Amino acid sequence: MAHDLSALSPEYLAFWGEYQMPTLTTLRADGTPHVVPVGVTYDAGQRIARIITRKDSTKVKNILAAGPGGARVAVCQVDRGRWATLEGLARVRTDAETVADAVRRYAERYGRTPEPNPDRVMIEIAVTKALGRA
Repeated sequence: MAHDLSALSPEYLAFWGEYQMPTLTTLRADGTPHVVPVGVTYDAGQRIARIITRKDSTKVKNILAAGPGGARVAVCQVDRGRWATLEGLARVRTDAETVADAVRRYAERYGRTPEPNPDRVMIEIAVTKALGRA
């Protein structure tokens, strides 16, 4: 079920604030999906999902391989009969201020601040579609 990004329900938005372990799907060079668990935060006002990760991860490599325009990706979370998927265009961000903001948002959602990591980057997803039953 598709949702209007400008009118997401309070229940849908609350689901993206719960302690869940979503998955991120990127595409490998051969077109096959690479699906991994990630921590995600979603800012509905900006329509941006954020993931913090290491710069040498496969997901980052897959996004960078898509070129400067970014890569089509999806993040999804499921809890029994509730589910939500955000689709969009992902880019890798490396500037310290942006990464620090993503770490802060992660800490708010997941209740813990990750240890400092000089190899940390942020995957920024410009969300273009929301699906689900949350």
